[in-house]
Amino acid sequence: MSSGTLPSTAYDDSPYTRGGTVDRAEVGALVQSAVDGDAAAWKALVEGLSPLVWSVVRAHRLSDADGHEVYQTVWFRFAQHLGRIREPDKAGSWLASTARNECLKVIRGLTRLMPTDDPQVLDRVSEDRTPEQSLIDAEDRADEAERIRLLWQEFEELGDRCRQLLRVLMASPPPSYAEVSGALGIAVGSIGPLRQRCLRRLRARLDARGAV
Repeated sequence: MSSGTLPSTAYDDSPYTRGGTVDRAEVGALVQSAVDGDAAAWKALVEGLSPLVWSVVRAHRLSDADGHEVYQTVWFRFAQHLGRIREPDKAGSWLASTARNECLKVIRGLTRLMPTDDPQVLDRVSEDRTPEQSLIDAEDRADEAERIRLLWQEFEELGDRCRQLLRVLMASPPPSYAEVSGALGIAVGSIGPLRQRCLRRLRARLDARGAV
């Protein structure tokens, strides 16, 4: 791969890749192949590790525009440093750490708060359904929407540390603890216990509101 050349797959118009997966045992070999100019290896890395990058971005609550810019910047930096990464098999940790640093740069550069809207769009009821069925469906949707609303309301009350950790751990495929550590700056040995405490706290809050 020539210096300064960024494969076009890093600028995918649909960066929220869900289907791509990459075996961590193969990451080192894929990185080396990408260094040698293998476009398929680069694509496998982008598709397999993009969910991790996005999980870090979401954990820092950036706007869509800022998040997309961070995503592009992270892959640009990865392409720039591809041949100089000392531990290619830990490329996921490198990406997570870089994403975290880029997110923090954006946050430090903000001059005002940018609220995030999360509208819920309800499906239109088919015209061939009876009024009774439509009513039941509407009530079911309303109940589910209320449960989701309560879940995220209590989630937002957990505090920054728990929210960031749980968001990163929800990535698909799930990141390794080394990648989580690189993304959030939490010691590997502290991730498991902290995750359990955060989940217990969330469950207790939901139980108290009868939302479970």
